[in-house]
Amino acid sequence: MILCIGMIVATAGCTSLFPESSDTKTSSQDVWTSETRMVSTGSAVPAPAMTQAPSYVGSAGVPVIDTKIIKTASLNLEVKDIPGSIEMLKTIVTEKGGYLSSTNMQKGYDSRLSATVTIRVPAAQFDTVLAGAKALGTVKSVSTQGQDVTEEYVDLTAQKTSYQNQLAQYNEIMKKSVKVEDILNVQEHIDRVQTELNRLEGRLKYLDSRIDLSTITVNLQEPEPVGGDTGHNFVATINEGIAGFFGMIDVIIILFITLLPVIIIGGAVYGIYRWRKGKKQAVAPVKPAETVEKK
Repeated sequence: MILCIGMIVATAGCTSLFPESSDTKTSSQDVWTSETRMVSTGSAVPAPAMTQAPSYVGSAGVPVIDTKIIKTASLNLEVKDIPGSIEMLKTIVTEKGGYLSSTNMQKGYDSRLSATVTIRVPAAQFDTVLAGAKALGTVKSVSTQGQDVTEEYVDLTAQKTSYQNQLAQYNEIMKKSVKVEDILNVQEHIDRVQTELNRLEGRLKYLDSRIDLSTITVNLQEPEPVGGDTGHNFVATINEGIAGFFGMIDVIIILFITLLPVIIIGGAVYGIYRWRKGKKQAVAPVKPAETVEKK
């Protein structure tokens, strides 16, 4: 008897929780009618419900999240042949599926060549390529960094899913809109959500690029000659002397132009002084000649 009563209560509960399809359809129509009424009266369109962020939880209740690490390294090498080393480095990187992002080679004041090479390699080949680059010459310094961006990546992914769901719901509302003001109002919300979605997708693409392809910056430098410079260079000495001569002329010109106002003012003051002194001498009274007393 008790079992029969329990079955009847359960049946009644299921009936109340799951109404007939016609009632469900009527309820959905009522909800849509209320949304349309809000749009037509100028009220804000209710934002679709934000979906819950993905849980990333496995069957055992343990979070299953792929760690997102951005790997970078900086390597300073001393090599005898910089152009040849760059070609060898290019070969190593290409074989591992990477590429040279940029190359900059220059000559210093002591005619020593140096170069900076930036390479991008798959993250799985990061250690292998770094070891191959070290073997090209004498390692002067090396540093590696690993930036964990897992938390940011998961958060951005959850936001992207939420905005995608919002956009789909707004598009469904747009299909049912009839009045012009309703369409404009819903389109405004669609544009806002689409803008945020584009921003999130751009950031995720940037992170994917940095995560999938690690960056290694290799600085190449020729070794310093033993005992300093290799002999005397007479032409270089003449060039340095000529450069010093013109440098001295430049200093004189700069000094002259700098002191020119002082020279002009000083000359004017001295000219006025000489003019006034000459004028005073011209107007000075002439003393009468002394008479000689005759005896």
